[in-house]
Amino acid sequence: IGVFDEIRRVFAATPEAKMRGYGIGRFSFNAKGGRCEACKGHGQKRIEMHFLADVWVTCKECHGMRYNRETLQIRYKGKNIAEVLDMDVQEALAFFENHPKIARRLQTLHDVGLDYVKLGQAATTLSGGEAQRVKLAKELSRVATGRTVYILDEPTTGLHFADIQKLLDVLHRLTDAGNTVIVIEHNLDVIKTADWIIDLGPEGGDAGGQIIAEGPPEAVAQVGASYTGQFLRQVLAVNTGTGG
Repeated sequence: IGVFDEIRRVFAATPEAKMRGYGIGRFSFNAKGGRCEACKGHGQKRIEMHFLADVWVTCKECHGMRYNRETLQIRYKGKNIAEVLDMDVQEALAFFENHPKIARRLQTLHDVGLDYVKLGQAATTLSGGEAQRVKLAKELSRVATGRTVYILDEPTTGLHFADIQKLLDVLHRLTDAGNTVIVIEHNLDVIKTADWIIDLGPEGGDAGGQIIAEGPPEAVAQVGASYTGQFLRQVLAVNTGTGG
């Protein structure tokens, strides 16, 4: 979401970095100069096992820190670039609270429930739901146009109840700004807040594909042939205090 570029600028602006002539490129683990060349900035080295899956081991040269010794000597508020990348979003928010550009982008990650993700975490290690929420955070950091359609596939996967509420707050922020959000989801906490539901069935896979019910949550809850409606009816009854 662009936060790493801003962090590199912070390190390049330190007195020590200026004295050594280090630019922002020095603090990229994807480019020569500042990265550890033994592992090419990965922090790990791959060992080919031929008939077995390859094994990744921590780089003995940089000990997993991705950068060379000279780059790691540059510090901001007592931390080097590798230590900052090892911070999770919540830690980094406090660390960069006086840098509005960085804090604003980190806040969007916080808003979508990704406090626990480390700044230097590889995108390939994120789950599908996490990757979707990173994309959402990127959209939130942009200037809203109110003319965008967002399609999400089960974004609540792996989320705690409290984080689901954070996600819903974000989705409603997008719709309140005039955008359209289409969510493929089984989670009733999400379904009950939708403006319009399209329930497919009657079963899954080859036995599905038909529209069983559609409309606002209250209308779908009254359709007896809808499995979603049956469970939604219970949830709505509890929320309104009319259920037993």
